Amino acid sequence: MTADPADLLVLAEKTAREAGDLVRDKREAVERMAVAGTKSTPTDVVTESDTAAEALIRSRLFATRPDDGFLGEEDGSVIGSSGVDWVVDPIDGTVNYLYGIPQYAVSIAAQIDGVVRAGVVHNPASGETWTAVAGGGAWLDGRQVRVSACASLSLALVGTGFGYDAVRRARQAAVLLEVVPAVRDIRRAGAAALDLCAVATGRLDAYYERGLNPWDLAAGGLIAAEAGAVVGGLRGAPAGNDLAMAATPGVAAELTALLERLGADRD
Repeated sequence: MTADPADLLVLAEKTAREAGDLVRDKREAVERMAVAGTKSTPTDVVTESDTAAEALIRSRLFATRPDDGFLGEEDGSVIGSSGVDWVVDPIDGTVNYLYGIPQYAVSIAAQIDGVVRAGVVHNPASGETWTAVAGGGAWLDGRQVRVSACASLSLALVGTGFGYDAVRRARQAAVLLEVVPAVRDIRRAGAAALDLCAVATGRLDAYYERGLNPWDLAAGGLIAAEAGAVVGGLRGAPAGNDLAMAATPGVAAELTALLERLGADRD
């Protein structure tokens, strides 16, 4: 089966919108969502909508491409034989979703031979949809987007996030205390994929976070990079669980140096 990134994006976007409709409708149907379970800690929650959305996404993708692999946040992985792997977060920002905060997203990325080549991040609450194909730029609802022109860390609006483990959160808070006086201001929105898309759109000048998983990073990281962001980790490492950073080129070096000095990639 062929693996044209543009075709994969069409399938991903259609599927993300359908899953987005499902989770939005479920959220609007009840006053307060119920927690279906927890993952890494008692505060790392899963709702019935997470599992239902991931099941829908798996069924739609496999109906069209049955030989592909799949890595989802909620239901594990499937090894494929086509060279294409889907990396999926059915609801990025589940705690926001649980509390009715309209800052959550469906994130679907397609990897070809281990490299992310297409991605979509869809916010069901706002209707906004970011897309990218490797080498084709980043787009928001059909309009091409670019990172900001910010050229000084002191003027940068920086997003970040915190882990679910209390010890890690405390360490991240200590790092943040040193970051705050070095930047314009901090935003913490609670959905990594949307934070990465915010950098792509110029709504943030930079974003960093420790503890991201592949499904948090894959689609949003591609979108940010295609919009011109510097996307990576610290000490020459790629963006990943130790640390992921996306920044407009004018502040990337300064922010990297600061985070390395602070040991932001270590607990």
